[in-house]
Amino acid sequence: MSNNRSGGFFGGLMLGATIGALTGLLVAPRTGRETRKILKKSANAIPELAEDLSMSVQIQADRLSASALRNWDETLDRLREAIAAGVDASQRESQVLKRQTSVEDSDSLPQPLERS
Repeated sequence: MSNNRSGGFFGGLMLGATIGALTGLLVAPRTGRETRKILKKSANAIPELAEDLSMSVQIQADRLSASALRNWDETLDRLREAIAAGVDASQRESQVLKRQTSVEDSDSLPQPLERS
């Protein structure tokens, strides 16, 4: 769980740093030519940043997928165990009911009259 949060944190940190740098460039007291040069350098760095961010998202998606598969497998195992326990309990109850029914049936048969 902490791996997912740290990846998201670093992705957000990178995005925030980029936005902050661009805002700083636009607000900074530089000439237009200097600002354009800096913006051009920043624009050239955007594909690399996007690739890094994409890689980070892919890694997080892989981790999430693996975690989901583990959780799914654990859930299936618990479900199988619950079903098996339910089937066993149902069979035991069925046997108890059959025994009770056979005892009641034998008790309800007409008894021969005793002669005195």
